[in-house]
Amino acid sequence: MSVPTGLRPALLLLALLLGGCAARGPVLVTELPGTAAGGVELEATPFFPQRAYQCGPAALATVLVASGVATDADALVPQVYLPGRQGSLQDELVAASRRHDRLAYRIDGELAAIDDALRAGHPVLVLLNLGIDLLPVWHYAVVVGLDVAADRVILRSGTERRRALAASRFAAAWQRAGLWGVVIARPQAPPTQARPARWLAAAAGLESAGRLTAAAAAYQASLARWPDHTQALFGLGNVRYQQDQPAAAAALYRRYLTHEPGDAAAWNNLAMAQIDAGDLVAARASLARATALGSPPEIAAAIASTRAALAAATD
Repeated sequence: MSVPTGLRPALLLLALLLGGCAARGPVLVTELPGTAAGGVELEATPFFPQRAYQCGPAALATVLVASGVATDADALVPQVYLPGRQGSLQDELVAASRRHDRLAYRIDGELAAIDDALRAGHPVLVLLNLGIDLLPVWHYAVVVGLDVAADRVILRSGTERRRALAASRFAAAWQRAGLWGVVIARPQAPPTQARPARWLAAAAGLESAGRLTAAAAAYQASLARWPDHTQALFGLGNVRYQQDQPAAAAALYRRYLTHEPGDAAAWNNLAMAQIDAGDLVAARASLARATALGSPPEIAAAIASTRAALAAATD
């Protein structure tokens, strides 16, 4: 029996959609050599079934609650759901995490990173493209397990509490979505697989969002975990300054500058803290160091502003 002509485009599209799921060898055994055959599953991870087009709030609620935040999908809808797009963007999910004093730490785009996160007790929020590049179907889900023996990825997804997706299909859908995946972490506890520069960038996002107590905790956790990564001193100094603790901020800037004496921005910030602390002689010396180093226009403008503040404090 011949296929009616009117159906051929739909059948072609279905073939394209299924093309990414073509059978191949076991994925998890290949990607996770040496992993225990049973894999890993965080069975206690909560579940929030999504409503129409609202996989973002549901998936975010899953990982936030798993991290200790008291919330639910309905509470998150106004924070992350964009009616005009009938969905959520990654930036909204990250921003909502910050409002709950959590860091959205982006993991490496590989199954080994998901495995590491799960074994450390962190479910992973991922973006998938269940369609094709030309006709994307975006979907947020939460990886809660890897069944190595069955070559399946276990998800909290849509209206399914436990969806077992073939690892090859998951890998293809994740690849088409840019391999975006995050762990929602408490600021005091960097994930086991966290990298210092990436953690500091996430901590700076908390600071920029005005979540100063959480940002301070994240910077302090960085110093405890990676004591040689002294940029955390600069960030913590900025937080203390914004918390109206100029003397504490100045002490942190000075510690940072013993490691990075050529940082004009840090000398400028030290001068600002010293002005607020009433140490104008030291502020003048710090500002002179900042000026002598030379700097790009945005830092030069900040130095000029600090110079004006010092002049006003001197009068």
